[in-house]
Amino acid sequence: MKDFIIPWDDRDMGTPAKTGAPVSLTIDGVAVTVPEGTSVMRAAAEAGLSIPKLCATDSLEAFGSCRLCVVEIEGRRGTPASCTTPVAEGMVVHTQNAKLHKLRRGVMELYISDHPLDCLTCAANGDCELQDMAGAVGLRDVRYSATEGASIANHFTARDTNGDLNPEYLPKDESNPYFTYDPSKCIVCNRCVRACEEVQGTFALTIEGRGFDSRVSAGGPLDDFLSSDCVSCGACVQACPTATLQEKSVIELGTPQRSVVTTCAYCGVGCSFKAELNGDQLVRMVPYKHGKANRGHSCVKGRFAYGYATHKDRILNPMIRDDISEPWREVSWEEALGFAAQKLRGIQAKYGQKSIGVITSSRCTNEETFLVQKLARAVFGNNNTDTCARVCHSPTGYGLGQTFGTSAGTQDFDSVAHADVVVVIGANPTDGHPVFASRLKKRLRQGAKLIVIDPRRIDLVKSAHIKAAHHLPLKPGTNVAVVTAMAHVIVTEGLANEAYIRERCDWDEFEDYAEFISDPRHSPEAVEALTGVPAAELRAAARLYATGGNGAIYYGLGVTEHSQGSTTVMGIANLAMLTGNVGREGVGVNPLRGQNNVQGSCDMGSFPHELPGYRHVKNADVRAIFEQAWGVEIDPEPGLRIPNMLDAAVAGKFKGLYCQGEDILQSDPDTKHVAAGLAAMDCVIVHDLFLNETANYAHVFLPGSTFLEKDGTFTNAERRINRVREVMAPKAGMADWEVTQALANAMGAGWNYTHPSQIMEEIAATTPSFAGVDYAVLEEKGSVQWPCNDANPEGTPLMHVDGFVRGKGRFILTEYVATDERTGPRFPLLLTTGRILSQYNVGAQTRRTENTVWHEEDVLEIHPHDAETRGIKEGDYVKLASRSGETSLRAKITDRVSPGVVYTTFHHPQTQANVITTDFSDWATNCPEYKVTAVQVSQSNGPTEWQESYEAQAKAARRILPAAE
Repeated sequence: MKDFIIPWDDRDMGTPAKTGAPVSLTIDGVAVTVPEGTSVMRAAAEAGLSIPKLCATDSLEAFGSCRLCVVEIEGRRGTPASCTTPVAEGMVVHTQNAKLHKLRRGVMELYISDHPLDCLTCAANGDCELQDMAGAVGLRDVRYSATEGASIANHFTARDTNGDLNPEYLPKDESNPYFTYDPSKCIVCNRCVRACEEVQGTFALTIEGRGFDSRVSAGGPLDDFLSSDCVSCGACVQACPTATLQEKSVIELGTPQRSVVTTCAYCGVGCSFKAELNGDQLVRMVPYKHGKANRGHSCVKGRFAYGYATHKDRILNPMIRDDISEPWREVSWEEALGFAAQKLRGIQAKYGQKSIGVITSSRCTNEETFLVQKLARAVFGNNNTDTCARVCHSPTGYGLGQTFGTSAGTQDFDSVAHADVVVVIGANPTDGHPVFASRLKKRLRQGAKLIVIDPRRIDLVKSAHIKAAHHLPLKPGTNVAVVTAMAHVIVTEGLANEAYIRERCDWDEFEDYAEFISDPRHSPEAVEALTGVPAAELRAAARLYATGGNGAIYYGLGVTEHSQGSTTVMGIANLAMLTGNVGREGVGVNPLRGQNNVQGSCDMGSFPHELPGYRHVKNADVRAIFEQAWGVEIDPEPGLRIPNMLDAAVAGKFKGLYCQGEDILQSDPDTKHVAAGLAAMDCVIVHDLFLNETANYAHVFLPGSTFLEKDGTFTNAERRINRVREVMAPKAGMADWEVTQALANAMGAGWNYTHPSQIMEEIAATTPSFAGVDYAVLEEKGSVQWPCNDANPEGTPLMHVDGFVRGKGRFILTEYVATDERTGPRFPLLLTTGRILSQYNVGAQTRRTENTVWHEEDVLEIHPHDAETRGIKEGDYVKLASRSGETSLRAKITDRVSPGVVYTTFHHPQTQANVITTDFSDWATNCPEYKVTAVQVSQSNGPTEWQESYEAQAKAARRILPAAE
């Protein structure tokens, strides 16, 4: 395949790279020096020599089963496999001679004798390693055939040569929506099984049988790929050297001819992919081996769930309407933008300069987000800008900013390979961040210890070949009490790293903190009744983290989406400083960001109190930088947060909103309040791919672009700035940054960007942490991690190495304060929410793919005891009610949740789970308390009256007049 925009070597080197002392050897007369431990096969590849192989690939450890890669080594007997033979100083290797040629051709002949010779019609034609290796060894004929009147055993014909049914033949498994498994083409190289074990860590595949009866099996005897434990990450498909495991898209559309390297637009891991195409038709997404976040791995969403880009629901023409009760009218871009600009200027003239605002998108690029916040500050003339981080990781920004001095995680993802003890708190990586989870599981299989702090028994607690050393199943809402109790154990048992604290932290503040934390009321025994965590288990977990070596903490929305989210983040930072676990590989505090560019949207100044680079808008010197660059005066007063915008709208003071790439009606808490706020506005502009739930209340719809149609950058959870490259032209005719610029110019701005690279130049010129970033640097290095500037020209993989950004690390007192959301006789259960592997956020993208095979509706997880006392059976409709509202969904009875706790996802608008959640929020950032809602669960006959009325209103709001009208 011809690679397009791939400046790096993409060859398969056969076996993984090693590190070690240099070793020199000679291969076919070529001198080569490689690190100790390198295989002969890889050394040959480094020298530009190719050794035939089938079972070897550089993403997997050497296996040595195919015997195609045999070589001769002077002074050694036999013909060892080059993939499993390490280099030695002075070694002389021969890869080509008559003996080796005969051996390889004989091996290949055996493979081909049990393989269908349908190359011209095979989906892997031109992309088949078996085909390539047959040519490489010079195989021109197969001697093995049945004698006249007899049959020969094989796996690829439904009937044998006598016409009888072939007991060895198995039909193609097409159960998975994205790929097929054809046993007739399997050469049992074991690469798929090893990929499932080594790369993904699911262990869903195995080799059943022995000898000639060996074959790949997914699950048990009655399982197919869909019903097995397979998570459809695609690692097996990528590893397969034949058409045994093949993408259905390749079968349908043919072998792709060109590729573009870009970045996934799902979670915050930020995986790099090769988008492989025929012309402008996307054939498949293949994880890019040089991607530093994913290292060649992927999940079902990034690998396969891109079909939404061409879904029939996409809106490709701008639309307007005067009132939300009217149907939509398709209009030109010029008319839509003129209509929107006139509405917004009219609102400001009537209600004041601060009566309108923007919501930036964490699914859009840094460049697009930068322009949206600039639109608010330089064109609207206010700081009314906010982003989805408000409802997810805003406490991370506040908590880490206060303790460490910067609002981001401390490590790169590679760091987990050096961790000895890993704490996962309030996160479910196997579902929310699956590629990172695979890297974590690999480290756990190597012997690292795991502590899980979560109300729910997530997969990491116990799954194939891994088991948490400790699971602390705390009651929702008691994070601060648990983290503080762990610190109590560390301080009172003398486990704190005093030398580190004296050198790196404020000692006076630590002494105050130590006095506070040593109070017996913070002991595990004192908080056991409150948290539900056995004191002995909590003490053991704290001791393990403090004494187990490199300790790394990874956390998610189960930490931040609480009334004390910021306090918990600070408590986690305290733990890391107490034990000296900041500033080197294998340690740190690492927020697992939920969306692809939520880190970037924060970096770009999307919050109402901060300009790009996390600098407060009240600072005159910071404002001066942007005032000079933009030629306008910037308001020194912070603007409105999303909840404040909605409150002000209900009060009649906030009347216009430009919402790019966010669906606040489905994603934000207390759906009824969000709807009331949107309904009170005079102009809501939705800039998105689909008529989402928020668009039910919109007056202008501006069609957006998918990540495949974008040019720019995303910043992932490890602060890695990755290029997003345009795979195909924007289907709506304009890129998202062009739409924002056109709206700004319709309001009189006079912007004249011609390419996103110019926007990045402006970001670099005004934002110190991005000062060294430009597209040339990203093309050269692949990606960089901010801060990237004169002091750190190569970027910064690890933060706080020589000292904290703020100077001395700051210990902050973390007093537990119970949430105002309490259980009682009417609402005796606690609801917590989360995500599932196959779906993403509000589901706008993944619901429009085949991923619905695994999750077609939100369900309510309920403990068997709670279900039994309510007469609820598996699959029953149940009514879920809180003080805010009620909805109905089906019940899933499971002991994953503790008694008294129920759990659901929020991927499907039919459920609208956020009609249940309340308006309680984090004390510092207004991040909603999604994770603690007092509820009651009862039997139901189906959707509630509210769900039916909501669906009717949504259907009416999505009417589009025919073009002729």
